[in-house]
Amino acid sequence: MSALETLRGRLIVSCQAWEDDPFHAPGLMARFARAAVEGGAAGIRANGAADVREIKAAAGVPVIAIQKRAMADGRILITPSFEDAAALAAAGADAIALDCTARGQRHGALERLARIRRELALPVAADIATAEEAGAAEAAGADFVLSTMRGYTEETAHVGRFDPAFLAELVRRLRVPVIAEGRIGSPEEAQAALEAGAFAVVVGSAITRPRDIAARYARALAPWSVERACFLGIDLGGTNVKSGLVATDGTVSAARVEATRLGEGRAGVLAQLAETAARLAAEAAEREFAPLAVGIATPGWPDPATGEILFGTGNLPQWTGARLREAVAPAAGVPVFVENDANSAAVGERCFGAARGVDTFICLTVGTGIGGGCFAGGRLLRGGRFQGNQLGHIVIEPDGLPCTCGQRGCVEQYANSEALLRYAGHPAGGVRETIAAARSGDPRARAAIATVAREMARGLVPVVQVLDPELIVLAGGIAQENPLLAEELSAELGKRVPNGPMRRVEVRISALGYHGGVRGAGAVARIGITR
Repeated sequence: MSALETLRGRLIVSCQAWEDDPFHAPGLMARFARAAVEGGAAGIRANGAADVREIKAAAGVPVIAIQKRAMADGRILITPSFEDAAALAAAGADAIALDCTARGQRHGALERLARIRRELALPVAADIATAEEAGAAEAAGADFVLSTMRGYTEETAHVGRFDPAFLAELVRRLRVPVIAEGRIGSPEEAQAALEAGAFAVVVGSAITRPRDIAARYARALAPWSVERACFLGIDLGGTNVKSGLVATDGTVSAARVEATRLGEGRAGVLAQLAETAARLAAEAAEREFAPLAVGIATPGWPDPATGEILFGTGNLPQWTGARLREAVAPAAGVPVFVENDANSAAVGERCFGAARGVDTFICLTVGTGIGGGCFAGGRLLRGGRFQGNQLGHIVIEPDGLPCTCGQRGCVEQYANSEALLRYAGHPAGGVRETIAAARSGDPRARAAIATVAREMARGLVPVVQVLDPELIVLAGGIAQENPLLAEELSAELGKRVPNGPMRRVEVRISALGYHGGVRGAGAVARIGITR
């Protein structure tokens, strides 16, 4: 156990290569291990007795050893027999890891774990995917628990990203040390693992698999390298479904608008989305475009990993629980990415619009309702449960006007299109006429826009204080062709936000136009396919 104590708070590098990998050879893996140690790694995870033997000789650090075997069902299992563990021990392993997931347990993992500790006198590390599996492994005598299998079992397939919250849960539940492994792709994520309480961190593909590393870069460049590449953009609204083919520069073609089939319920809307994706795919083929992915901008808050709506809105009845990716993928024939509509607008501005090259900004969509999307440090902020950025539902008037969200006094009720018309005296021509009249100098119309800007600023002040954005982009019906709104909002924020002049928050009107939602959906697909 003393050798493994040197790994506390340190990096363990997994040096493995599949049989079809150019680096599949013990001597080459030993060189990778030596390079990793020279770079600061304190330990190595290695597969197979031959690799373990060479790595121990070359690197001189503790080795957590495994043996991958294909089972009768054709799937790989980690260290499925005591004989494998004995061979690893004879090769010089400092610890043995084995699959202790539910599947591994069905193959006798927990009994094997106890026997390895008893007969080989080596520490045993349990690779698990759930907290329940971790608890069972600890009860069986595991010395360490590793999160290696999180996201790679049937029960956890929905987990598509590094999950520090899961690590923190394991640390709270278990008495044995927890080692973080799986989907850790950056130094920041490795640091987050230790902050969650992990004993050490294992990183593999992001360091020691040149083929995988090159593939990540190639995927990131794919939209620009594929001749005539495009994305299928679908902007789902409570009134209309807008769609089109979105080129890598944001150009939209084959655009179409059709009424949303609300009368057919959830099933009808999902069928409509599938039909729209199939039509776009056919349009792409006819125009000799190469569609890479579908992006769907939707009301409600989806889980981006699964495409399921976690929480719907009143705009689409029974939308909570809708599985958009599952419904659309078969018809599209390409990957499907789903995002909240306001978040999609922010992604569109970042890729194609006013926020290109800006890392930290707010995109506010203003129309019948108010939505928002925020970027910080070049990344879209979604929140811990993917329900962040509800900027329209910041309360500015306690016990004020009732809101569709169930609260009273939300900024949405004081700065949306209905509020603008209320302030302007309900002109016959609606929002368009009010904006045109303001541009022509009409005092009442200008005062109405100034009032909307003031109420909007009241809601934005806390967001600006928290996020410290470089830019605010205004999109939606009230914002279009309305530079006065940007001017008034900028002035109000300058007066209301502490250190306003020093912050220099710029306010711009979106230039993405009528099909901005389609462009945003296409941008969601572009971002999704490159990761």
